[in-house]
Amino acid sequence: MSQQINLFNPIFLKQRKYFSVVTMLQALLLIVLGSMLFYGYAWYQVRELAKQTLEMTRRYEAEQKRMVNYANEFSPQRAKQMLDDELKALEAQMGTQDTLLNTLKSGAIGNTQGYSEYLRAFARQSVRGLWLTGFNITGDGAQISLQGAVTNPQLLPAYIQRMNREPVMRGKSFAALQMKQPAPVDNQPVTGYVEFGLQSVAVEGAVK
Repeated sequence: MSQQINLFNPIFLKQRKYFSVVTMLQALLLIVLGSMLFYGYAWYQVRELAKQTLEMTRRYEAEQKRMVNYANEFSPQRAKQMLDDELKALEAQMGTQDTLLNTLKSGAIGNTQGYSEYLRAFARQSVRGLWLTGFNITGDGAQISLQGAVTNPQLLPAYIQRMNREPVMRGKSFAALQMKQPAPVDNQPVTGYVEFGLQSVAVEGAVK
């Protein structure tokens, strides 16, 4: 009779170590590093959100102030005050312009229309055989002097009458007349015309 002896014993097998101390430490370190990274990212996000919130709060407060200013500026009382101030400014400006216009019309500051009308009058009243060589207008035209020459002295009275009919000459008259022979040329007398000078004075009480 035979007998079998089992020499296999599980305790003699090599045991596999699934988690060593080093592995656990490495895993723990990775967990700590991951937690720190996550915490850092979360902290960064929170800080950015805080900045955005602060900026939005400031913008909101600024908009609130603008709304209050607009409400005050365009309130009925404010609008009425602005219209009253603008109306007063326009009235003051109109008064100043009226004063200036009346001053100009009165002639207190002298001639305000220039001398073009005098030149037109001289051109309209041209006479054949008479020509002007110069003229002088003082201030507002109260004093006018003409220099010229004429082939026949008898043309001067008609010329003076025609000039006195010009509107620009209203209230003025030629009161002084001078006539002379032209200066000799090369010691030879000049004939064929005589030189003249007319001087006007303002007539008192005349309408301008």
